[in-house]
Amino acid sequence: MATSFASAPSVADLDAHARATGNRKDIAIAVGDRVFTQQWPAQVMQLAANEMGNHLVLGLRLSGVHFHRPLTRDQFFAEIASLVGECFEAAPQAEEIDVWTTVPLNVGKGVIVAGDLAKPTSRIVFTLSARRGEASRALVDRLRGGEDVYVDEEWARAAFKSST
Repeated sequence: MATSFASAPSVADLDAHARATGNRKDIAIAVGDRVFTQQWPAQVMQLAANEMGNHLVLGLRLSGVHFHRPLTRDQFFAEIASLVGECFEAAPQAEEIDVWTTVPLNVGKGVIVAGDLAKPTSRIVFTLSARRGEASRALVDRLRGGEDVYVDEEWARAAFKSST
């Protein structure tokens, strides 16, 4: 009689399953399996994969608070470029990756946060759409130049350490 052994799933596996969304959750999990093998300074909160016809778009949501280590603005942009590259490598069929960073809103006790009358519980402070084929260096340059990128400057002043 052969002996079989069970092993516990890795933290990366657990995170990939727990944080995957979209109508192609299988792809989101596969991307998460790669992304969650390392701890990123800005925490990855969710990975989404959505397919419409023969178009696949990934979504990547980061936390804009509680970074794992202090970051400068340029380090944050470099992390975004690295994450985008990792996601495209893990999902070669993806055409675009939409990245957004959110911060929680303070909602009062008893406020409705689900359903038709829901009040928002977070706000977006950073967005970017990256297309396949955009080189990492070009993406960082685009981020620095603010081209087709949204950055809440009040959030950025508070979130990032000085580069000096």
